[in-house]
Amino acid sequence: MESHDKVLMLMVYTFFFCSMPTFSKQNTLTTIAPNQFIQYNDTLVSAAGTFEAGFFNFGDPQQQYYFGDPQRQYFGIWYKNISPRTIVWVANRDTPAQNSTAMMKLTDQGSLVIVDGSKGIIWNSNSLSIAVKSVVVLLLDSGNLVVKEANSGSENEDFLWESFYYPGNTFLPGMKLKSNLVTGPYRYLTSWRNSNNPAEGECSYRIDTHGFPQLVTAKGSIILYRAGSWNGFHFAGVSGKKLHGFLNFSSVFTDKEFSYQYETLNSSIITRMVLDPDGNTQRFLWSDRKQIWQVITTHPADQCDEYALCGINSNCNINDFDFPVCQCLEGFMPEFQIKWKSSNWLDGCLRRTHLNCLHGDGFLKYTSMKLPDTSASWFDKSMTLEECKTMCLKNCSCTAYANLDIRDDGSGCILWFDNLVDMRKHPDQGQDIYIRLASSELDHKKKHAGTVAGVIVFVIIGLTLIVMVTYLYRKKLGCIQMLFHKKENEDGDSATIFDFSIIASATNHFSYRNKIGEGGFGPVYMGIMVDGQQIAVKRLSKTSGQGIEEFKNEVKLMATLQHRNLVKLLGCSIQQDEKLLIYEFMPNKSLDYFIFDTMRRKLLDWSTRLEIIDGIARGLLYLHRDSTLRIVHRDLKTSNILLDINMIPKISDFGLARSFMGDQAEANTNRVMGTYGYMPPEYAVHGSFSIKSDVFSFGVVVLEIISGKKNSRFSDPQHGLNLLGHAWRLWIEGRPEELIAEILYDEAICSEIIRCIQVGLLCVQQKPENRPNMSSVVFMLKGEKLLPEPSEPGFYTGRNNTNSTGSSSKGCSINEVSISLLEAR
Repeated sequence: MESHDKVLMLMVYTFFFCSMPTFSKQNTLTTIAPNQFIQYNDTLVSAAGTFEAGFFNFGDPQQQYYFGDPQRQYFGIWYKNISPRTIVWVANRDTPAQNSTAMMKLTDQGSLVIVDGSKGIIWNSNSLSIAVKSVVVLLLDSGNLVVKEANSGSENEDFLWESFYYPGNTFLPGMKLKSNLVTGPYRYLTSWRNSNNPAEGECSYRIDTHGFPQLVTAKGSIILYRAGSWNGFHFAGVSGKKLHGFLNFSSVFTDKEFSYQYETLNSSIITRMVLDPDGNTQRFLWSDRKQIWQVITTHPADQCDEYALCGINSNCNINDFDFPVCQCLEGFMPEFQIKWKSSNWLDGCLRRTHLNCLHGDGFLKYTSMKLPDTSASWFDKSMTLEECKTMCLKNCSCTAYANLDIRDDGSGCILWFDNLVDMRKHPDQGQDIYIRLASSELDHKKKHAGTVAGVIVFVIIGLTLIVMVTYLYRKKLGCIQMLFHKKENEDGDSATIFDFSIIASATNHFSYRNKIGEGGFGPVYMGIMVDGQQIAVKRLSKTSGQGIEEFKNEVKLMATLQHRNLVKLLGCSIQQDEKLLIYEFMPNKSLDYFIFDTMRRKLLDWSTRLEIIDGIARGLLYLHRDSTLRIVHRDLKTSNILLDINMIPKISDFGLARSFMGDQAEANTNRVMGTYGYMPPEYAVHGSFSIKSDVFSFGVVVLEIISGKKNSRFSDPQHGLNLLGHAWRLWIEGRPEELIAEILYDEAICSEIIRCIQVGLLCVQQKPENRPNMSSVVFMLKGEKLLPEPSEPGFYTGRNNTNSTGSSSKGCSINEVSISLLEAR
């Protein structure tokens, strides 16, 4: 630094220091006059004692977060009587003072400045540029720090300066978010960099002024969440029902600006909204009884709140398990079918039929919707809805219209052009929108509705005819009918032979929209019967490796078996080359749909995975020991484990299953069928199978559930091992916890997971006789006794250079015992 700069800084500091009166430590002030100051440990308190302002650091245990650098001093505002200290505003957020000599001072020109003893002025509220005779600094009970004329009332809003004009990460009652419709946004929230650093972060919460103004949360220029446009009551994408009971939301919308604020309906209510460093907003409510901040709303509230999750021209809905489901709007179809089926929705949907502006288009009404992104919209506050429709029809690029304001039966007009983005169903606070379609699409929809009505009438009137046709049809089925004859389920229901036309109608004639999966046997479709029952229909492909024998085998077995962990067969249908199996519908698809997906795997915590493992084990135990026939499944894998609405696992696909009679323990086949990665060595190599074949497959499934890795696709980069070999190597090296998926690791449950790893390794041992039977497995999963030490698994190609097991590096112990709980075959 040049010598004259040092001298100048020293002069500035000396001026302020010499002109400031001295206050003792722990001074409590109500106002600051020109040339007075607040220093370290002094505080400025609001009139009713609600808020307090002063210097603080993140090494102070009074802070809500106190893991920062205690040498960094900030001037902030917090609630006076709430502990731990909750900061709502920071002045020098980007320029902390480095020691306890920092001071805040009001200058003669009416500016607030913060002076660091070593650096001079580090923050300035900016000079007013006009001479003011008498000014003071005051902290209002709203939490607003203001500079005002000394003789004006405390509630005078003509403040010379106020902190509410420069929000940080907290939105307080009475604060306004403002956007100038001419020059752009100028008052909005910005996140902290992290919980211990109030410097300006990447995320903002602001009014977007492009098109019709809307509230958005963004990271830089990328929109993360869109709260929507103001509909007269609230922003259309924010649920306001639970808030309107104690908050009043309002907005001002003129030709020059849009502003938004809220007030509490009762002065005793203490609430704040905070934008966190990741772009999430949370509203907190202080509970005097519990002495804690309670979170009452969070946005984004679910995955459908993620901006444009479903791409263009689509609608997002949340299913019963809080999982997003994207649907193309009526008259649209996925741009890329394969991606769409695998839940990759980003490319969105395209029109099936192009609009024909000259020959007439129409509109389809959607109700209770979050309106699409309005950044490219046009609006008029005075037009009626009918005028809005006419305006849209005149413009060939207009794709949708709606009311601006939903109060008093609606008013105003908003038009969208080209693609529609970020729509979702909002039953609580959504509104009507009219989406443009080609006239042929609207005619098709009307015909479809008429067809559905006709089908219902036909079914009711023609019930007798259907029964007669079904009877004659069953006579043609021969052996298939005999498989069902008087085979009653344990719950009293009997399996049914369905007419092909009924199943075709239920699946919308096997529409690709109804397709929910596909395996080696062929596709699976979701269907809805006339009585509203949902079904899953497995349609045997003509090119499938499974033929009529596998079909008959599955029908025969499933008509006999009934267990809560086996999928229920409702019936079948056969007509010429068509062979269908009709099952109960599983809304959560299959296990592999969750555990091998980077996002969906987070929905399965350890307790859920353990229940799934236990359910699979009990289903196999029923097949092997408790059912009328002893059944070997022969194709147990994660894709054949279906999950019902309560995430209860159900074993499915019995096309390859075989039954044993009497004391038969094993069998051989020259036709090895199944899935590599789950087959035991003796079956893959020699065609020999037994109940221990299913035990091996079960062990693979357990290790996949715990690791989140697929056996057939996994390859250890160091040793080239598959998942079984990798798990075995970690086990013998005393590092089994490294197999656990990161999202599952927790010290409290680590030992329980390692016990399941040991059970999985016991099940995949090379020799069938060394594997436990399923009754032992069920006992092992629920018991607390020590387990036997596993031996080398099947298909292991690594070197077994140690048999010792050490302690986990994360403090998780491995069961060791010399006795065996295994039962001989």
